[in-house]
Formats: sequence, C-alpha cells, structure tokens
Amino acid sequence: MEQILTGRTALITGSTSGIGLGIAKLLAAAGASVMLNGFGKPEDIAAARREVAKAGNGAEPPYSAADLSDPAQVRAMCAEAEQALGQVDILVNNAGIQFTSPVEQFPDDKWDAIIAINLSANFHTIKAVLPGMKARSWGRIVNIASIHGLVASPEKVAYVTAKHGVVGMTRTVALEIAQSGVTCNAVCPGFVRTPLAEKQVTALAEKNSITEEAALKDFLLAKQPSKRWVEVEEVAQMALYLCGPGSGSVNGAALSIDGGWAAA
Repeated sequence: MEQILTGRTALITGSTSGIGLGIAKLLAAAGASVMLNGFGKPEDIAAARREVAKAGNGAEPPYSAADLSDPAQVRAMCAEAEQALGQVDILVNNAGIQFTSPVEQFPDDKWDAIIAINLSANFHTIKAVLPGMKARSWGRIVNIASIHGLVASPEKVAYVTAKHGVVGMTRTVALEIAQSGVTCNAVCPGFVRTPLAEKQVTALAEKNSITEEAALKDFLLAKQPSKRWVEVEEVAQMALYLCGPGSGSVNGAALSIDGGWAAA
C-alpha cells in the first residue's frame, strides 16, 4: 500500500474493535504511527494491537484504556498520545455507545453516558490536540458521526442528539480553523457490518421468528436503500482519504456513507 501517511501520527478512540480498529489498521498500513483506545478483554486488546502492528511497521501501537466519559481521563489520554507518538497529527473520534428506548422511558444515566462518550468526549479531544496541530500548521480531525447525525429514528433520542451535535461541532470547528492548515470533517455511516451489529440481526431474527437474512433486510436495513451492510473497510477508506493528500480543501463536511439512506 502507498505510504501516504509516513511520518504522521494518529490517535483513534474506540479502536480496539469494529470501525475504529479498521481505521487504525488502514492508517497504519498507510505509514502512520497510531495509538489505540477502547474497552475489551485483555486478550482482545492484545489481539487488536497485533493486528495493527501486522498492518503497519510491525511495532505494536501504544494503547490507552481511558474512560471517555471522564473529561480528566480524556485529557490524560491526549497527553499520553503526544508523549508516546511525539505529537498528534490526526485525531479520529470514533468511540460510541448506544441504547434504545422511548423518550419518556429513557433512563437518565443512559442519556448522560451517551452524551458524554458520543459527543462531549469529541469536544475534549479536539480541545486538547488542536493547539499542537495549529502550531504545526497541519492536522486532520475526523469525527465518526452516523447517518443519525443527519436524520432521526425513533427510540434513539440520546444517540441522535449526540450525533447531530457531532455534526454541528464539526462544522463549527471547521470554520474556526479554516485558514490554519487543519481540517475537521464528519463521516456519517449507515449500518456497518461489525460484530455488535451482527448480534442485533441475530436478536431480531429470534424475536420475530424469522431468518437472519429477513431480519437484516426487513428490519435493520429497512431504511438503507442498498439493502446491504456498509463494510468497515469502506468507512476506513473514507477516513484515510480525509487524512491524506488531496483532501486539504475538504473542511466542515458531513460525508454520508449509508447505501443511499440520506438521499431517500
């Protein structure tokens, strides 16, 4: 793979599995030194680090177990990344959690946790790394939002609110940094094939006594016109483009990758 990110460094939150891990592996393959963050069993985290090492230069990447619901831990993670990597050139805010419930039954603690991890953590990471990026006149901030940053769905009040907030934050930061050499963009995926999402399909099939194929097309992907998963690699490729050469004039965008959902 062409080493378009040689010499660049990247901090990627929520990168021990799923979309975040896919992005970490692709950025590493493109030559970047990366730092991982996320939860998981020690053996799973160790496996993720090995995967990134194999994709990149063979060296296992540094890892932070920071709880992104705690602003102090977020700031400490960013400082740790700058120490471990030398600087943070690329920030990918990917970490996120989900909970569904009608608004009048939505638990207060679930609301607080989703807003903290899916929205506020992005603010704290950007605030921490942006001064260094501006001082070097180069940086890339990629916020993994969601199609739910552009449209709404019922029973996802906290998630939709947070992801709409991420898109608004992205646009505001982009305006503030427009002449700095730094860009800030959002990626808005539809339903992506990850282990967690595939478990949802199994649960829907069992709940409705239908096949998993029917559950996928008739329930989970009902709003996704392509009627197929968005693949992790597709999201990672979009993130790589935003971090690489040729994307310097892309700033403040909310790029949907959703099989046509936002167009419907």
